[in-house]
Amino acid sequence: MRKEKQAALILFVFLILIIGVRPSGSQQAVPLSRGQEENQVNGRDYFIREYIIGPRDLLEIKVFELPEFDHTVRVSEDGSITLPLIGNIQIGGLTKDKAEKKLSELLEKYVKKAQVSIFIKEYQSSRVAIIGAVEKPGMYELVGRQTLLQMISQAGGFKDTAANEIYVLREGQDGTTASISIDLEDLMINGNQNLNIPIQANDVINVPVDKLINVYVFGEVRQPGALQVKMSNKITLLQAIAQAGGLSENATKRGVTIKRRDKSGKEINLSVNLNDIIKGKKKDIPLQEGDVVIVKQSIF
Repeated sequence: MRKEKQAALILFVFLILIIGVRPSGSQQAVPLSRGQEENQVNGRDYFIREYIIGPRDLLEIKVFELPEFDHTVRVSEDGSITLPLIGNIQIGGLTKDKAEKKLSELLEKYVKKAQVSIFIKEYQSSRVAIIGAVEKPGMYELVGRQTLLQMISQAGGFKDTAANEIYVLREGQDGTTASISIDLEDLMINGNQNLNIPIQANDVINVPVDKLINVYVFGEVRQPGALQVKMSNKITLLQAIAQAGGLSENATKRGVTIKRRDKSGKEINLSVNLNDIIKGKKKDIPLQEGDVVIVKQSIF
């Protein structure tokens, strides 16, 4: 069953790479099922499934009433372990709680209501796919508890072309898939650690490639020319002028023009008074692909 799930994961990742699926931001979070822990990302619920024990996991098993039963065992490739008194037991595919209950029931003939405790010392059976704008996309082993940024680090980090919004695709216990949207600016710059979510087995981390747009700043700025920026960064007029080195000594804040073409190709000229934006009287203007900003010379 675990091999079938891993094969399905690989096929799912392959399809994403072929058709370039980018989850919609309007996608609803999957309702929580029983036994799932509720969390919030950007005001939306997502779920954390209980870990499923699998091959090569290292388990520390303790029985309160039978200390001689305590063992540290590694789960075999077929999902079984061997313990004193009860022999070979199939434990793969169970959560920790269900495995503890199963061992307690098997020990019933020796100890009534045995208190069994399982501690997972090594998580070896989980894989995660990381695709898109990272240095080393591919399949990665999920060893222990890992966060989103820890897994991205294993993949060599983000490329410069990474979009600001990335996605964690997660399968629910009912077979549906939820898309968890992560705002990188909020996580990396604002330090919102709530977005650095725990990664789970079979998650797909999708880092879309952002589109680059060109805007141009000419006239009375210190470094006139073309600027290439990410579309998701939503560069504004003031930001573009700042990236062009700022206004020159001869510039006028009242004489700025944005040349823009509409969908029909018709040129539109927008006259802007920078003083109104700087003083907060008007909002800064987001620039679009191909916009040309011209800062005029002061006549005084």
